[in-house]
Amino acid sequence: MTEPYLTDERLMIQDVAREFTRKEVLPIANELDPIQGQIPMDLRNKMGEMGYFGIRMPEAHGGMGLGVFEYCLIAEELARGWMSVASIIARAASLMGVGGWSLAKREELTAKAARGEYLAAISLSEPDVGSDLASVSCRAVLEGDEWVITGNKYWCTFADGADYIQLLARVETPGDTESRHTGLRSFIIEKPRGELPAGCSGSPIPKIGYFGWNTYELAFDGCRIPKENIITGGNEEGFKNTVNFLNVARAHTAARSIGLARGALEDAMAYSQERVQFGVPISDFQETRFKIARMASDIEAARQLMYSVATSMDAGAKADREAAMVKWFASEMAERVTSDALQIFGGAGYTKLHAVERYWRDARLTKIFEGTSEIQLRIISDRLLGKPTHRATS
Repeated sequence: MTEPYLTDERLMIQDVAREFTRKEVLPIANELDPIQGQIPMDLRNKMGEMGYFGIRMPEAHGGMGLGVFEYCLIAEELARGWMSVASIIARAASLMGVGGWSLAKREELTAKAARGEYLAAISLSEPDVGSDLASVSCRAVLEGDEWVITGNKYWCTFADGADYIQLLARVETPGDTESRHTGLRSFIIEKPRGELPAGCSGSPIPKIGYFGWNTYELAFDGCRIPKENIITGGNEEGFKNTVNFLNVARAHTAARSIGLARGALEDAMAYSQERVQFGVPISDFQETRFKIARMASDIEAARQLMYSVATSMDAGAKADREAAMVKWFASEMAERVTSDALQIFGGAGYTKLHAVERYWRDARLTKIFEGTSEIQLRIISDRLLGKPTHRATS
């Protein structure tokens, strides 16, 4: 069967990423995830040499000049080893939109980001704000030549290890409930790697998975940044930029979900052929065989949907409905498939002696971050039916 999406070049990219994951990512994940260790700098450097932090950045800025498709293709392979490693590539972004900076500074830091040497922590959510980003209350007030930031943030992964925090904050209060998204802007808070910025305190949130880096709750108390450290655009651009960022992020989450599910499937297949009960491998049992067949079919369906959505994005389509669809479908699939894989392992799967428990734990998170499954269904249904006449507030 001819694969309509995978050109020779893409197959080569996929093969290289798969081999890199097998040799470099998977052994480290199996060693460090059980003890909640951090992603090693040596691995990050190797990923930088591979160009994985600059997949979508223009070649003129030191990137690979590729699209959302290749970004997702590589992310699936990396997630098959460790989802956190597939996630860290999303921490590199172009800084050409920081209009207040000189062109030389923007080009220098964007090139460093493409090499994995200047990475971000994204700070959107707050203690009382999850998917409803229009309700952000963290404030930025302009005092002379500085923005002064005050408020609390939650779920900021990599806040300590990043080179800067990209923060969504409110610069003015909207006049009515229909314009809650106005007055939101995105700011760049530069800081030393390994520390929180001055005027900001915080502590890691205890998690059940997504190990390899820390996720923080943050309190900004008069944190000061230069006036020019703001993403350019009009009054509504902060919210719009965040929404556009989330569309690609949701395709990326689908890729990570597929990688997790594939890792669980491949491990379960190997285990089922090794594990002998009643004198035969458990892969001979019809229930095991049918379970594996269903798992593989679900993974392939999610992958083909991801390929289609990524292709649309690369063609310039907004694809917010499609991004929500693939994120919902793939994340729901990943939880189901990794759970089935753990069941094939039986009691052995409920130990840290096998990676399947890692895939299972991390798959559960994909239904929550980058917008919960319920938010994705709301986006999809709104695009299909229009918004309800009376939106429920609960």
